[in-house]
Amino acid sequence: MPRYNAPFEIHVHGDVPLRSDVSFEQIQEALKPLWKYAGAKSLADGASSVYEEEPGIRFEQKEHMLQVCWTVAGDEDFRQALDEMCMGLNDLAEQGAAIEVTFYDTDFDEEEGDPDEESRDDFLMLFVGPNPAAIMQVQRDLLVEDVVNLMERHFDGAELGGVVSEIDKLFGDRFDALVNSLEIGKRPRGGTGGTGGGHGGGRRPRHLH
Repeated sequence: MPRYNAPFEIHVHGDVPLRSDVSFEQIQEALKPLWKYAGAKSLADGASSVYEEEPGIRFEQKEHMLQVCWTVAGDEDFRQALDEMCMGLNDLAEQGAAIEVTFYDTDFDEEEGDPDEESRDDFLMLFVGPNPAAIMQVQRDLLVEDVVNLMERHFDGAELGGVVSEIDKLFGDRFDALVNSLEIGKRPRGGTGGTGGGHGGGRRPRHLH
């Protein structure tokens, strides 16, 4: 059922490449924690965001891409729904993907509120993928992008190869530790950073599309 006077508006944002054999019914089941939390009876009923300008939850069948830009009113218990959603999407994902989740404090007024008051805003970066190696690859790409963007304020991009190599070494060591007990595919590889950007500092603006 809809949550009135909820302490947060929660925005979920990300694109997840799905396997070509995945059906709409499987997607609906994987996303059940989200649309059920919103008080809907099906994915079709719950796919719309509370904001009309946001696309909501869409499945682009031609590209086999799940696109999420969706806001719901809720509380801290939404984190459980996110955990369940990630487990469901892991089984359907073709490759690793990042999902951004932002909790906006509905009671906080940045302009008119008490200057000593802090908002309860929170930001999570979740990762899904068919195996740990695919998830680790996305984590590596995002970290490289963040570090390079930060350091390019002071250094030329061509000077940062050593920094990227050290990041790759850290993820390689983590991967090798996992391989001792799991068969999880290919080692995370170097390359350009993935999508996703500014992950910190200040109150995050709402996504507008």
